[in-house]
Amino acid sequence: MDRRTPIDLLRPWREWHRPLMVNVILMIALALVAAVGIAVDDRTMLGESVWVKPLKFAIAFTLYSGLLAWLVTKLRKARRFGWWAGTVFAVAATAEVAGITVQAARGTFSHFNSNLDDTVTVAMTQLFTYGVAGILIAQLAVAGTALAQGAFGKPVTRAVRHGLVLATVGMLVPVWWMTTNISERTVVDANGAAVTMYQGHGIGDLDGHGMFLTNWSDFRVPHFVGLHGIHVLLITAAALAVLGRKVPALRDESVRARLVTISGLAYAGLLGVLTWQAGRGQSLIHPDAATALALGVVSAGAAAAVGAVLVPTLRRAATA
Repeated sequence: MDRRTPIDLLRPWREWHRPLMVNVILMIALALVAAVGIAVDDRTMLGESVWVKPLKFAIAFTLYSGLLAWLVTKLRKARRFGWWAGTVFAVAATAEVAGITVQAARGTFSHFNSNLDDTVTVAMTQLFTYGVAGILIAQLAVAGTALAQGAFGKPVTRAVRHGLVLATVGMLVPVWWMTTNISERTVVDANGAAVTMYQGHGIGDLDGHGMFLTNWSDFRVPHFVGLHGIHVLLITAAALAVLGRKVPALRDESVRARLVTISGLAYAGLLGVLTWQAGRGQSLIHPDAATALALGVVSAGAAAAVGAVLVPTLRRAATA
């Protein structure tokens, strides 16, 4: 079993899965292009630049494809299967974001666009439908194969395990919402053309206006939070490994693993609260008393659990 710290595991980046790393490079390039587009292109849709959506997706897939590229290198068995699963993810992610970028450049909507008279939009809709399925299945295959092989120490294993569940839930939240709440309406794209949209991201305000920068106050919030929970947990495992070199109470791998588990459960609680908040049509940045109470309960529970793990450990260290 590989007992190196997460920082050690990140060093041989040249060995990472090449198709996924190509996707990372493409996403970084797209993020730069989209940033320039926001600055020089004054076209807007629903109050935001046409290039904001490509920028968001480019950043998200830079993080996620990079993570999977690292996970593939940890496989000792079924490496060919892992390589192909990673390649499927890279191709599906590249195609998905390419479709979003094409629609943005055309000044029209990518998701929820039911304009059947536009052959490009019809093709892009099919691309999004099958692309999401490929992305979901491929990431489950890569992470599941890595976990089955015991490729990591306890803290990282638990980070990947809990993060995988969170990412899957994060992906499924908007899918569940879109298939159970159909809210058709007509909007205007950047070209001034009327477009029929068969769905939106929010309740009440279907486009979820409210949050600074991302413009989210809807189901995109729990989608994002869940999808990147695995990154947060891996960073947590890495931080605990670094602290363990200086703090005696954290030198025990089992203690760090329990703290990662607590972090995963607390993060799941946060995801649940945010999904509940979005389902009530409430802005993320304007929580009501019930939402604030729920967040407080999650925070208090996490703090109590951390104390239950660390206090006995600190006492034993002090006695020793």
